[in-house]
Amino acid sequence: MSQALAEGARRALVPRNAGPLGTADIATALAVCGGAVLASALVSARFSPSPAHGRLRRDYDRLEKPPFNPPDAAFVIWGPLYAALTASGARIWNAPPGRERSRALVHWFGIQGLNALWLWLGFGQRRRGAATLEAALTTVNAVAYLDAARRVDRPAAWLAAPYAAWIGFAALLSEELWRRNRGRVE
Repeated sequence: MSQALAEGARRALVPRNAGPLGTADIATALAVCGGAVLASALVSARFSPSPAHGRLRRDYDRLEKPPFNPPDAAFVIWGPLYAALTASGARIWNAPPGRERSRALVHWFGIQGLNALWLWLGFGQRRRGAATLEAALTTVNAVAYLDAARRVDRPAAWLAAPYAAWIGFAALLSEELWRRNRGRVE
């Protein structure tokens, strides 16, 4: 059973052109990438306007929202997005070293930092204009990651494509929240 599990992990987390990698190499990639995603998710969760965060939720509830604002239930999408980002990052981590791999990793780690920064700016600091600019930067970085990852390992890029689409939508939503609520006193 453990052999089958190890082979499944290898197929999911290691590009075909990676060469010989041991279980420890794969585990390291998973630990580093999973840890970075987890850290980003925890900071993001701290500043999310979920019902568990009283002030943040009250502020969010008072905002004028666009008609395309998703219901709270839609935000469960983050679980699968985080899992896919972890696998995508691990595939790039396990790829043969080189300039393109390094470029992809810079963008991948940028995704993790920018995710947390957006919620902190938009809801923690109530700086929706800054959050909108940051969301646009996050979208640009996500697209740059897709391009860089595609050059290293196409499956890694495909794994991150849903994130890029979702974050592009989040940037549009961020802009609308800022635009509709600019003159409001908080």
